[in-house]
Amino acid sequence: MTQLQVLVVDDEWNMRNLLRIYLQREGFAVSEARTGGEALDVLEQERIDIVVLDVMMPDMDGWQVLRTIRESSRIPVLMLTARSDTKDKVQGLDGGADDYLTKPFEPEELTARLRSLLRRTGVPVVQPASEALSFPGLKIVPQAREVRILERPVDFTQKEFDLLSTMARAGQRVFTRDDLVYQLWGEDYEGETRVVDTHIKNIREKLQKAGLSYNPIQTVWGLGYKFQIPGDAQ
Repeated sequence: MTQLQVLVVDDEWNMRNLLRIYLQREGFAVSEARTGGEALDVLEQERIDIVVLDVMMPDMDGWQVLRTIRESSRIPVLMLTARSDTKDKVQGLDGGADDYLTKPFEPEELTARLRSLLRRTGVPVVQPASEALSFPGLKIVPQAREVRILERPVDFTQKEFDLLSTMARAGQRVFTRDDLVYQLWGEDYEGETRVVDTHIKNIREKLQKAGLSYNPIQTVWGLGYKFQIPGDAQ
């Protein structure tokens, strides 16, 4: 499948570089623009599937760029801002933004929101990077959607695989149930968040039955879950 193209618009090199590295690792192709004018030029010259647009920029602010984009395109746009004022969020959404994220943010949340926007617009969602994730006795191969325990394949449902691989890629980040629901089911999901508990219970049982000697999905009481293998720093 052709890589989906993200345009990252931010005047700070450090932010563009961080997002480029992370998004490329997650399987996206990335174009960059330092200013609003550059962003509009890129949109005219390249095939872009979704835009990550910072609000504060030197030539044209993000609101101006968004208004110009909306004159001719319904391309999904996610706004980034360092301000958390509700009026800023309302201004962005009323101006035609599809989503809004406040700095600082977790890269995993950004990619989850991008995938959610792409699903809503009917664009096939890019799969995460295909590098295998290897742990003692456990190997996760995203490209093949395969889990191997002690070198033997073990069957997981689609959601079980997505949940396990999402947590494995995030190191020891603690995920709340809401975090995992958002990333796996999208923001339009209206069911119970306890569905996460059911999937984690099933994953644990399958890993144990297959012979894995430890439980990699740890409960963080009062918060949620995290992926941790024996010997990881607390």
